[in-house]
Amino acid sequence: MLSTTLLNYTFVGCSKSEPVVKEATSNPLQLKHLSMPAVLNLSKGNAINIIGTGFKEKDIISFSPRSGQGTIIDLSIKEFNDKGITLDYSDALEDGKYDITIKRESTSQLIGKTVVNHVLRLDIPDKPNMTVKGIVHTEGKGIANVLVTDGEIFTKTDADGIYYLPSSKKNGVVYITIPSNYQVARRNTVPQFFKLLTGITSESEIRDFEIKPLNTQNHAIAFLADIHLANRNDDIKQFQENFLKDIQETSEYYRAQNKQFYALTLGDQSWDAYWYDNNFKIKEYLDNVKDLPFTIFNTIGNHDYNPYIAMNDFVASAEYRNILGPTYYSMNLGNVHYVILDNVVYTNTGGNNGIIGDREYDNIVTPEQVKWLQTNLSFIEDKSKPVVVVMHVPLYSNPTSGSNYATKNGQEIVDALAGFTNVKIMSGHTHINYRVNKLETPHISEENIGAVSATWWWTGRSGYADNHICKDGSPGGYSIMEAEGSKTKSYYKGIGFAKEYQFRTYDLNNVLITSETHAPKANATYKAKTATYAGEYTKENKKNEVLLNVWGYNKNWKITVKENGKELEVKQTTKKDPLHIISYAMQRLNVNAEPTSSFISGNTSHLFLVTASSPKSTLEIMVEDEYGNIYEETMTRPKAFSYSMR
Repeated sequence: MLSTTLLNYTFVGCSKSEPVVKEATSNPLQLKHLSMPAVLNLSKGNAINIIGTGFKEKDIISFSPRSGQGTIIDLSIKEFNDKGITLDYSDALEDGKYDITIKRESTSQLIGKTVVNHVLRLDIPDKPNMTVKGIVHTEGKGIANVLVTDGEIFTKTDADGIYYLPSSKKNGVVYITIPSNYQVARRNTVPQFFKLLTGITSESEIRDFEIKPLNTQNHAIAFLADIHLANRNDDIKQFQENFLKDIQETSEYYRAQNKQFYALTLGDQSWDAYWYDNNFKIKEYLDNVKDLPFTIFNTIGNHDYNPYIAMNDFVASAEYRNILGPTYYSMNLGNVHYVILDNVVYTNTGGNNGIIGDREYDNIVTPEQVKWLQTNLSFIEDKSKPVVVVMHVPLYSNPTSGSNYATKNGQEIVDALAGFTNVKIMSGHTHINYRVNKLETPHISEENIGAVSATWWWTGRSGYADNHICKDGSPGGYSIMEAEGSKTKSYYKGIGFAKEYQFRTYDLNNVLITSETHAPKANATYKAKTATYAGEYTKENKKNEVLLNVWGYNKNWKITVKENGKELEVKQTTKKDPLHIISYAMQRLNVNAEPTSSFISGNTSHLFLVTASSPKSTLEIMVEDEYGNIYEETMTRPKAFSYSMR
């Protein structure tokens, strides 16, 4: 048995380089001979036994989730014997790590820590060298051919749903690939496809998974990039009043069509710089989404690590993994295979207890994970099956940068996907939108997605521009992928806008950025910086030019502009979006502050110029996406330039 003798120390298990935790405990209630299993295997309806003496009849035993997520469960003592006590089983006691406390009148005392683990069968025999075993089942009936992994090696369940895994347990977890047309339970939106391990390799551990049938052939999934909740810039208010309202309406829209609805974050749910200053970490992010009525899968980003931990990616990601699960995994929804990768190696030089390091990282997929990916994909026989690969840092760089891979070993990912004919990469990190279709890899396309936080919640901050806009002029938002069987299509959804809102137009005759208009409170020093940030827009442009920002554009889209029935030439251009300039940089100058270099407007290539014959003509603009959807605007000119323009 994996057990601990308490009052001297508490053993919570270890994996990789996580330390053994030892905590001295006082003993005001004079309990003796206490012993708690490191893993408490429970079968539904069976009693819970705790070894020790000194308990009293009216004592209450409390199980408190160590993640801070979930409900504290209070259990009364059912029976006493000379070795300990028996507690009644409770359906409310879920799998996970718990602190166990005894409450006696006004006194409470920690008596142990354990992992609650529900099992269907305790009689699965051990096998030599097999350190993890269990059953994948639906209401007690085993399910065959379900993939099980520990992040290194794979196995499949047999005809009875039983699996064995010779795991080193160094990743501290075992998890399944959710089969097509099944679902797992969710806890506070988090899908429970994973089970934590103790890391003790001398014993075999049981970890069962219950899955339930659900037709997922027709589904929609929202990709949520860079939420960056940190309790600053009025982000909680903006998130709750705008984003949560929007995503709930989106989920209701799809449920009304009998589509299963999910979300999948693309990393940076939190912001490491404010984990301690603002006491806002992964748990607090989850507190803000836990009541949403759908499952949210998650991806780790470079800001989701503990900034006090240096040069140890695994330990720095412990809070993320303990709450949200493994940092790389896969699942099947309908006919689509989703693979979530971790392409961040957190270095954080200088981090120490109480000291935030430089928070730097390397954008790479580790060799161990590349091997895992290769094995994962080897189980897919149909190479035409849609494969969606999700990661935080993009695979490919922004086309305007002229470079190739943003993920340093991107070629290894591309090589692993060779042979598949329908691959889409979904990524975040940049807070802008861009799409990549490369001739040399026609089977792979990438959507790099604008951020839920847009410009890190700055433009909607009280007293600023009262809008929500990304660095490339895209509205803050997320991407939606719709799947029907093997057919998928996607679009970018601006927060607070209808799905049909896919571009914005500017009448450049009326776009003029000046310190007097856009930074009137700035002192002379900061007013002088206007040209640095506004560039060409500080000069009048009376050429009758119209600028279009089409944030979801890729080479398969078509843009048509007509003036008085005559089609005008549309030229793609690379420059900065003027609305973002006045919404962020000019707002910072207005309060005599230097705009943060990472947040300022950047050149984007999803901009288009047309030249009209008159400053007052009306233009008929039509944008057709790759799926045949048409988005239109009748642009009445002159068109005003303002913070609230569509």
